[in-house]
Amino acid sequence: MTDGTRPEEPLADIPKRSGRDAVVIGGGLAGITTALALADAGVRVTLVEGRPRLGGLAFSFQRGDLTVDNGQHVYLRCCTAYRWFLDRIEGTALAPLQDRLDVPVLDVARPEGRRLGRLRRDALPVPLHLGRSLATYPHLSFAERAKVGRAALALKGLDLADPTLDTQDFGSWLTAHGQSARAIEALWDLVGVATLNAVAGDASLGLAAMVFKTGLLSDPGAADIGWARVPLGELHDRLARKALDSSGVRTEVRTRVTSISTDENGRWSVQVPGETLKADAVVLAVAQSEAYDLLPEGALDAPEQLLEIGTAPILNVHVVYDRKVLSRPFFTALGSPVQWVFDRTDASGLREGQYLALSQSAAQDEIDEPVAALRERYLPELERLLPRARGAEVKDFFVTRERTATFAPTPGVGRLRPGARTKASGLYLAGAWTATGWPATMESAVRSGVSAAGAALSALGRPRPSHLFDVEEAA
Repeated sequence: MTDGTRPEEPLADIPKRSGRDAVVIGGGLAGITTALALADAGVRVTLVEGRPRLGGLAFSFQRGDLTVDNGQHVYLRCCTAYRWFLDRIEGTALAPLQDRLDVPVLDVARPEGRRLGRLRRDALPVPLHLGRSLATYPHLSFAERAKVGRAALALKGLDLADPTLDTQDFGSWLTAHGQSARAIEALWDLVGVATLNAVAGDASLGLAAMVFKTGLLSDPGAADIGWARVPLGELHDRLARKALDSSGVRTEVRTRVTSISTDENGRWSVQVPGETLKADAVVLAVAQSEAYDLLPEGALDAPEQLLEIGTAPILNVHVVYDRKVLSRPFFTALGSPVQWVFDRTDASGLREGQYLALSQSAAQDEIDEPVAALRERYLPELERLLPRARGAEVKDFFVTRERTATFAPTPGVGRLRPGARTKASGLYLAGAWTATGWPATMESAVRSGVSAAGAALSALGRPRPSHLFDVEEAA
C-alpha cells in the first residue's frame, strides 16, 4: 500500500521477518531496488519518498489525454542489473529489446542532401559484429573508418581499473588516436552524448571507455537497445509499487525526511513529519546534495566532495502532429541540433496523429531557453529531417527540462563518487552517482541499490537472497 497505509503480510511468498528494520530514503530506481532486496531477505522495510510517486527522474505525467514521459529513457542488453529489475517487477515484456542493434543515422548537412546511414550489428563475434556496418557507414570517409577501427582496438585494450583513466578526457584521447572532428561527431559522440550526457571533450576517459568497452566491444549483442513501450510510470511507479507491496514493504510517498540520527544503542531514528521511524539500517538513496544535507557528522571522510560532483541537464522536446511523419520507431541525426527522436504515439495513448519526443543531452546551452525559441529552432529542423512533417499541423509543442538529470561525467569525478558503505554503522548510500563504475544511467541506479542492500544485509547478518542480481559491491 502507499500513502501511509501499512500492507498486510499473510502472503505465503513473504519471508518470515527477522526482527531487523530498515528505512530506505528515496523512491527512485536505487531506492526501490534496495527496498526489494532487503525485504526479500526478510528485513522489515519502510521506503520514504518526498514526491507523490515512485520512479525518481524516470517518470510519467498527464498532459490532457496524453501520458508523457519526462524524457526518453533507453537501456542496452548489457544493462544486466536493470534487466534484473524489470524481471523483478514483472515488467520485462513491457520494455523489450531490439532483436539486433540497428540505429538509423540521418545526416542533413551534406551538400548532396539528406543521407541515411545505419549502425547495426551482424551475428558475428566481437569485433567483427560491427565490421560490415563500419565499412559501409556513409557518414565517414574510408580513411576515417579505418582509423575508427584502430581506435576501437586501442580502447578495447584499456584497463578500466586504471585510476589514471579518470584523470583524462575522452576527446583528447580520441584526437591522440587519430580521430577527426567529423569522426567524433558522427560516431563517438553519437553514442557517448546519449550515454554519458557529455561530449567527448568533457567526459572522463574512464567512464567513456567503460561505456564503449561494455556496450560495443564485450559481446555481440551488448548494445542492442531496449525501451519502454508503455509510460515509464507504468513500470517505475505502478509495477514497482505492486512489487514492494507484495514483498511487505511499507511505502510512504509525499513524505520528506527532515533528519536522521542514532540513539545510545546505535539504532537509527529517521524523522518525518509526525513520526519517528526506528531502524537498524538506513539507506540514503537520494541525490548527492540531499545526501550531503542528511549525512551525520563523521559518516564520510570528506562529505564536501559530494557537492563537488557536478550535474548535467537534459532537455526534452515534445511535438504532436496531426498525421504520421515518422515511419520508424526512432532515429538519430547529424548536421542538426536534433539528437535522438522517438515515436511515443502508442505509449502516450494518442489516438490520432503522431507524437515525437526529442531527447537532447548535454543541453547546458539550451536548458533555460524559452519555449518559443526552442519551437523556432526545432520545428524547422524536424521538417528538414522528416519531409512529411512539412505539410503537417503541429497540434502541441512543449518541453520538459531536467536541469540536474545526471551527474556530470567530467574527468576526476571518479575520486568523488563514494561507495555504498559509510563510516557510520548501519548507514549506506545508493544512487546512480555513487561508485558503480557506470555513468548516470538506470543501470547505475539499480546497481547502486544492489550494492547498498548487499552491504546492509552483511552487517545485519542476513543472507543475500539467492535470486538477487550478482553485482560486485562498491566499497
